[in-house]
Amino acid sequence: MKPRRWRRRLLWAVVLLVAATAIAWIAGALRWQDRQHELRSGLFQFRHEPAPAAYAERELDLLPASVQRFFGAVLTPGQQLVAEVRLHHRGTMNLAADAQGDSWVPFTSSQWVMMQRPAFVWNATVTMWGLLPVRVADAYVRREGISEAALWGLVPLGGQRGRGLVATAQLQRFLAEAAWYPTALLPSQGVQWRAAGERAAVATLRDGEAVATLSFTFDEHGRIDRVHADARGRRVGDALVPTPWTGRFWDYAERGGMQVPQQAEVAWVLPGGERPYWRGRIEAIDFQWAR
Repeated sequence: MKPRRWRRRLLWAVVLLVAATAIAWIAGALRWQDRQHELRSGLFQFRHEPAPAAYAERELDLLPASVQRFFGAVLTPGQQLVAEVRLHHRGTMNLAADAQGDSWVPFTSSQWVMMQRPAFVWNATVTMWGLLPVRVADAYVRREGISEAALWGLVPLGGQRGRGLVATAQLQRFLAEAAWYPTALLPSQGVQWRAAGERAAVATLRDGEAVATLSFTFDEHGRIDRVHADARGRRVGDALVPTPWTGRFWDYAERGGMQVPQQAEVAWVLPGGERPYWRGRIEAIDFQWAR
């Protein structure tokens, strides 16, 4: 009788553990979904229609030669301007990049981006040890930067929210990722360009108090190969530390009449060298065009 009773207790313990895990999973997913809905609502609150609705080559006349080649390579004459875009990514993230180690874990994510005013919400699920879901979000909404993570979407794992360095870091991300929505880099959309070499240029985008400046390097075809920031806010404990940052783009393909990279990698540039922490590819991309 005793072994039988022990087995029943063990079975009930397993059932209760599975039930508790399922409840936590569902509750976390619902809570995180509500939070993401709140952030996405902010995307539409100040949305403006990009103008003009289509790209005209005369807009490039005063730009550096490298930037003119870039737009000539990735846009077609009369290209409609992107008003908003939704992306789906899949890839890996290195959770030990700051510790000079490697701990790559898989993620999937969705991202909503508005061109005017600049805003985005990136919502990812990182799978730890093949089992535990960690929800991660980055956002730039209402000129405020947001970064947060939670186990199961319930247990907070830290983050930042605010203006200043937090907002600037997320606006820099918006500017760098414009390789996926290149009409946002046109001067009519608020981006200022200056020459920095035969295959390089510096872009600046201002949005309220936030100012993002990045160096762009172009490949032999004129497309974006690399972006670089001399200083971008890197989370160290509870603080943001300005740190050099870089990103690479490759595997270009035609999407919506534009040449868009399918794969990317981003890294912090630490004293010991580059420490990649995000590698991903585009699984799907859906453009909404300016009217």
